Amino acid sequence: MEQNYDIIIVGAGAVGCAIARELSRFQLQVALMEKEGDVACGTSGRNSAVVHAGFNNKPGSLMAELCVEGNQGFEALCHELDVPYQKTGKLLVAFDDEDMETLRGVVDKGIRNGCKGLELIDQQRVNKIAPNIGGIGGMYSPETAIFDPFTYCIALAENAVQNGVVLYLEHEVTEITRTQEGFRIIAGREPFTCRYLINSAGLYSDHISELAGVRGYQLFPCRGEYYILDKIASEYLNIPVYPAPKPGIGGLGVHLTPTIDGNIIIGPSAEYINAKDDFACTPEAMDKLFREAVQLLPLLERKHIIGNYSGIRPKQAPPEEGGFRDFVIKEEPECPGLINLIGIESPGLTASMPIARRVCDILSDHMELMKKDNFIAQRKGPVRFRDQTPEEQARLITEDPDYGEIICRCQIVTKKEIRQAIENPLGVRSISGIKYRAWATTGRCNGGYCFSRIVDILIHEYGMDATEIRYRSKGSELFVDEARK
Repeated sequence: MEQNYDIIIVGAGAVGCAIARELSRFQLQVALMEKEGDVACGTSGRNSAVVHAGFNNKPGSLMAELCVEGNQGFEALCHELDVPYQKTGKLLVAFDDEDMETLRGVVDKGIRNGCKGLELIDQQRVNKIAPNIGGIGGMYSPETAIFDPFTYCIALAENAVQNGVVLYLEHEVTEITRTQEGFRIIAGREPFTCRYLINSAGLYSDHISELAGVRGYQLFPCRGEYYILDKIASEYLNIPVYPAPKPGIGGLGVHLTPTIDGNIIIGPSAEYINAKDDFACTPEAMDKLFREAVQLLPLLERKHIIGNYSGIRPKQAPPEEGGFRDFVIKEEPECPGLINLIGIESPGLTASMPIARRVCDILSDHMELMKKDNFIAQRKGPVRFRDQTPEEQARLITEDPDYGEIICRCQIVTKKEIRQAIENPLGVRSISGIKYRAWATTGRCNGGYCFSRIVDILIHEYGMDATEIRYRSKGSELFVDEARK
């Protein structure tokens, strides 16, 4: 039986979730389709976790306009959704006179884009802002921030669902047919219809566009690899540090970024690859990352490394061109009702809410968007035990003894927090879903202590069979059979 909606959004990354949350303000029937088992499983969950100021984008472009708009509203949005956010500023470092000249151009471009507070600084000021960083001078951006992109996407999706949006996980769109009333799609082998279809499928948005009958788009996957450093390295750096930009294939250069959880990440590299799902970390790229990182922060040692990961940018510019092409955000003239979002790479996270508002503007040309009287703007996240005072921790344990049992020692995550992650509003019960909600398994031991305890809770307290336990989506099952005693 077909399920009918006014609007279907394809892709539950940051932009798709932001669109869902923005549309949930209105009296509409909205569905959000995601092929993976959770939100933020693609580019939105594999990046540097930076709220960009907008000085790196071409003046007059949508990238520049929406990045600056997003930056200036991001703190208030994170407060509304209870998402960890910290305005750290950013430092771009010059190592020679050519770099300083480049940074003069960056400042000029940023001013034209509407960025606030950009300034060139000398070596003495660099040393004051980041004492362990080298260089002869630099550029300081006070409006840059760091945040938690997983919590951000989760919060957007939870708030959208709270306001009536229906989320379908593990529903890959495989067919799209144009109808007189709009579209008929097959997702997760189920039929759906809608009046308007919003293509926010990230790396696969060219494929979804083609399924809808609009050809001509091609996205080129460009992989960026990262190191994760132990929290013991956090004493060396408290601000994102980038080298002065160099001409190249469209990354920002290898940089060092503190995370909201106290680690430092190194990266990304930038390499065009053939497959959109090749998240490998390669010895060549990782060695180059570390060499370039040590140039920025000589105190780094390999013993600080506790993990690595990679992300893939959906680039419109082919390898022979490199660089950046502008966002595509438009209703397709040859396919009325299809709103395509193509090539939403960095700064797509920062610009996600302005992009959502732009999509609403397109829809408003065709339909009256009537606001709900009962829209709930606030979303409250779970309590982080480790962030509480000793007195508050004692009170929490008295109220619920599960706060008194530590499951993850590296990150100080309690059994209560694991339970909250398992019982999340989106219904996700994977190891990665627990990881990104409670932050267990992300410490120096990489889950060596807490993983088996989480599995034990899933089996003995939530009734899951061991063979049902996955890392993320279907196909990532962790066990083939029950252990024999």
